[in-house]
Amino acid sequence: MAPTPESAAFLAKKPTVPPTFDGVDYDDTPRLKQAQDAIIREQWVKSMMARLVREELGKCYYKEGVNHLEKCGALRERYFELLKESKIRGYLFQQQNYVPKA
Repeated sequence: MAPTPESAAFLAKKPTVPPTFDGVDYDDTPRLKQAQDAIIREQWVKSMMARLVREELGKCYYKEGVNHLEKCGALRERYFELLKESKIRGYLFQQQNYVPKA
């Protein structure tokens, strides 16, 4: 049985740190791994959001036919906005080039 959003199994897997390296001690391995996982999870969420919008855009194009330019404009613009940040880049660049905010 899959865990529900309210179950203890779901809450145990939910990240407890923000998707950034702000305030992370690099010598604290569990905390560093949590930050890395949170960053990857956030990138996957953005990627899946873009996929869902793309699927809806395809359905709209198919349904509207020749009028798709008028009828599907909002979905198209939303998809283009999501495309900018939907690539999964990983965490190494952010981790190696982190500059603390002073």
